[in-house]
Amino acid sequence: MTAPEVELTVYPDECDAYGHLNQASFLALFERARWETLRRGPGMDLFERHGAWPAVRHAEVDYVNAAYPGEVLRFRIEWRGVGRTSFVLRQLAHDAATGRLVAEAVLTFVCIDRDGRPMRVPGALAEELGSAWAVPPMPTRHVEHEGAVLAVADEGDGPAIVFLHGYPLDRTLWTPLAAALPGWRRVALDLRGMGDSTTGDADGTMAQYARDVRAVLDALRIERAVLCGLSMGGYVAFECARQWPARLRALVLMATRADADSADTRAQRDAAAALAREQGAGPIADRMLPRLLAPRTLERDPALAAALRDRMTATPAAGIENALRAMRDRPDSAPLLPSLGAIPVLVVAGSDDQLTPPPVVQAIAHGIPGAEFVLVPDAGHLPPLEQPGPTARAVAAFLARRLPRRG
Repeated sequence: MTAPEVELTVYPDECDAYGHLNQASFLALFERARWETLRRGPGMDLFERHGAWPAVRHAEVDYVNAAYPGEVLRFRIEWRGVGRTSFVLRQLAHDAATGRLVAEAVLTFVCIDRDGRPMRVPGALAEELGSAWAVPPMPTRHVEHEGAVLAVADEGDGPAIVFLHGYPLDRTLWTPLAAALPGWRRVALDLRGMGDSTTGDADGTMAQYARDVRAVLDALRIERAVLCGLSMGGYVAFECARQWPARLRALVLMATRADADSADTRAQRDAAAALAREQGAGPIADRMLPRLLAPRTLERDPALAAALRDRMTATPAAGIENALRAMRDRPDSAPLLPSLGAIPVLVVAGSDDQLTPPPVVQAIAHGIPGAEFVLVPDAGHLPPLEQPGPTARAVAAFLARRLPRRG
């Protein structure tokens, strides 16, 4: 089940002297749309039933385009997750006639009791909202290759863009970005040994991951595609460019690096592999989480941090070891960069990324002739999750500018 979309008309009394829908009225429309969505299910009395009232603690609104009297705005609401006393919602407002994005809001709510004190979010309330307002997963199929069964999400029509996630995550990293790219066939796979993909007869190399990606393209009858890789997914994208460059239409490289591991980093990979082998994914997740997200994300979106940790801890130890070996032994991709100027390339960095700081990521763009670079504010190592709106707009603008809309 997904949240119904709500359409609201912009009236003249909601606009400023220049005829634009003003900021205060926009916030009121966002709130009206939330209540109308709630009325349609699970009911406007939801919070009263559970003895908890939602108070907005933090709101970030990005006003993208102007709205004018008489226009109809279509509002969509998405459940982002729950923390101990808070939950997070994302709201999108599109022009109903043209489909263009008008505004986006990310809101953190704290549950309070009848005396106005913060209280734990009732589990039943979170379950109802999460069930009703969750972003629907992309349809999934499975591809068998070299002893592994690869889980592949595949949705939409048009030219293909294939998403490659980072370590130790899965294809759901891309759900917000994929949903913001209508007109494209969006494909997101779980790399071997992660998410819902099995490890199979893994040899622990980037070359194998690249062979898996090619097998997915073949199974889906995709001749050429845009590859979008984040962190380790960027390393896989580099390997794909080595093995079969003729099948690449463009590259989007996020929060990644071109150089190979140093001796110290290789030793750290080996230590992490031993830790995963002995204790599983939990300690890996606990060590990585504070460095994956920007300080602002950790402070204002505890629900996202909790969901991210759950995602990492679900990764099998064998998949973690396989990925660590592949990253440890990957080749230096710096010599490859000049040859990538033959296709459009977008390089994206988070402003607060601790694992691949912006100068490291920007060095990729400097090494590729004609490459574009975008810095996403208030994002750490995971811009598509931390700042889905700005990241999606950067990718959509790049695709529209650099590629024709044909398969």
